[in-house]
Amino acid sequence: MLAATRHAFPAVQRRAFSTTPSRAYDVAKLILIGRLGKDPELRTTKSDKEYVAYSVATTNYPPPPPNPDGTRMESGTSWHHIVSFNPAQNNYLKTLNKGTQVYVEANFELRDPDPNADPSSPAGQRQIFLRHENVRVLRASHTSESSE
Repeated sequence: MLAATRHAFPAVQRRAFSTTPSRAYDVAKLILIGRLGKDPELRTTKSDKEYVAYSVATTNYPPPPPNPDGTRMESGTSWHHIVSFNPAQNNYLKTLNKGTQVYVEANFELRDPDPNADPSSPAGQRQIFLRHENVRVLRASHTSESSE
């Protein structure tokens, strides 16, 4: 019966998954919801370009179910170090305070270690470089003097 139905109706043209044109590049994006570990800092590159660096702490809760004895593993905190080179965003980031809960979108790049560097140094280890794209304040910190 289903076969007869399929033949009775002509094939319907199907719509593509996306109507936007394909892009010539891929995207590696990370979304974080966490708290600022300290006030964002204004820094300068070796070529005198200003940027803002900040850290976001996220808590990793262990998935259910509990261990066989009924206990759960302790939750852990991960620290994410992010840099922003956008002057307009930098002015906004500098107004945020430690403890502010934020939603952050960042592009990330995985950097391979420098083969000539000491393996115990940061340059001698694989690193994830997070470049700020967008931030939204979800909840102001208790030390924040501005009212939101």
